[in-house]
Amino acid sequence: MTYEEFLKTKEYTIEPSGFTVENLNENLFDYQQAITKWALRIGKAALFEDTGLGKTIQQLSWADAVAKHTGGTVLILAPLAVSKQTAQEASKFGITCNLAEGQEDIKPGINITNYEKIHKFDTDSFSGVVLDESSILKSYAGKTTKDLQERFAYTPYKLCCTATPSPNDYTEIGTTAEFLGVMPRSEMLATFFINDSIKKKGKNDRIGWRLKRHAEKEFFRWMATWSMMIKSPADLGYDGEKFVLPKLHVKANILKSEPDAESLFVEYAETLQERREARKQSLDERVEMAKNIARTKENCLIWCDYNNESTALHKAIRESVEVKGPDTPEHKEKAMMGFASGDVKYLVTKPSICGFGMNWQNCHDMIFCGLSDSYEQFYQAIRRCYRFGQKHEVNVHVIISEKEMNVLNNIKRKQADHERMSTEMVKVMSESAKVELFGQQRKNTDYIPEIAMEVPSWFPF
Repeated sequence: MTYEEFLKTKEYTIEPSGFTVENLNENLFDYQQAITKWALRIGKAALFEDTGLGKTIQQLSWADAVAKHTGGTVLILAPLAVSKQTAQEASKFGITCNLAEGQEDIKPGINITNYEKIHKFDTDSFSGVVLDESSILKSYAGKTTKDLQERFAYTPYKLCCTATPSPNDYTEIGTTAEFLGVMPRSEMLATFFINDSIKKKGKNDRIGWRLKRHAEKEFFRWMATWSMMIKSPADLGYDGEKFVLPKLHVKANILKSEPDAESLFVEYAETLQERREARKQSLDERVEMAKNIARTKENCLIWCDYNNESTALHKAIRESVEVKGPDTPEHKEKAMMGFASGDVKYLVTKPSICGFGMNWQNCHDMIFCGLSDSYEQFYQAIRRCYRFGQKHEVNVHVIISEKEMNVLNNIKRKQADHERMSTEMVKVMSESAKVELFGQQRKNTDYIPEIAMEVPSWFPF
């Protein structure tokens, strides 16, 4: 065995388990056609595409092809209200997508329901499954993640669709790979990562995983064998001009805070308890500013994180509709679809409830009445409006108190890290992705020695 052959044995490859198709839905863009055909050939794949790149029509076309190929049924799982919006989108593309509340509603072809209703279905009866907004798998120890993995362990065809995950969020990548049957999360960590524990005062302050430096490119190449990660069609060599969005304006509105009695200066909140207290103290001022900004807009999304904020905002902003956790699914769905149609002028809600999956390009103004430390929620919430199809510049107003500056700075740091690392990840993966899509060969420069190496006589070889 040569050294080159030895290295080949160490490469991680995925054996395709799908099928090939010639013709797909005519409404697919060229890059969407190529990606969907690749996902069908792979059989069990993930689409990590940035928001607005058309994952909906791709997953519908994928599901339609699987249903026709197997003569069976395919189930799409989506967040609340997204299922109804997806069914509406399907009709525009000439695809039939049946809304199902339980197993008794299942029809031949494509069926779609909410994650909350999965227990009402015989999941062994489906030949294919699509997880829309599959970042729901993020929690490795979560009940939902384990339930989905067990229910669809033997499903022949699987597709996971979500926006580009953070390069630091290896849990989401690992749980997705495990759901698809590519590799157990534990094996992925052992192969490509090293345990990186930060110790403080003799205790583990944080335990995480760090990608082995020498394994970085191999990790991304391995991902490219079962997932497609792009931020623009240009990443795959296609024309991405039409996906260039209008400008995004993020304005931080900092409310002045009074220093504590024992201090001459305002001290930034450090601990979680201090941050919550600072946020509580500024509630009335933040709500007043949010009300003044919203009333100048035709329609507006108002984001918050706590129930007291939601209640105060709904009370202050006339014509607003509030969506909160305890509300019935019917109310949540009606409010979200109402905002999409224009029937609801102001929507007050939380990123954790409405921040994923919905298409609200009809709105180009939003307010964050406070910030959490979750960059993912901040990013996804903005992307409900700032996505393909948006015709206006998008204005994002962030309202926080001076004491909460650490939260804002943390979000800015996470944003910079995400943009830098995801750009690098996509850059490395795009080369392998082109090989997967088009069969292009990587260009390697072979080293051809012209002078023989002489080994010293004393060297114990």
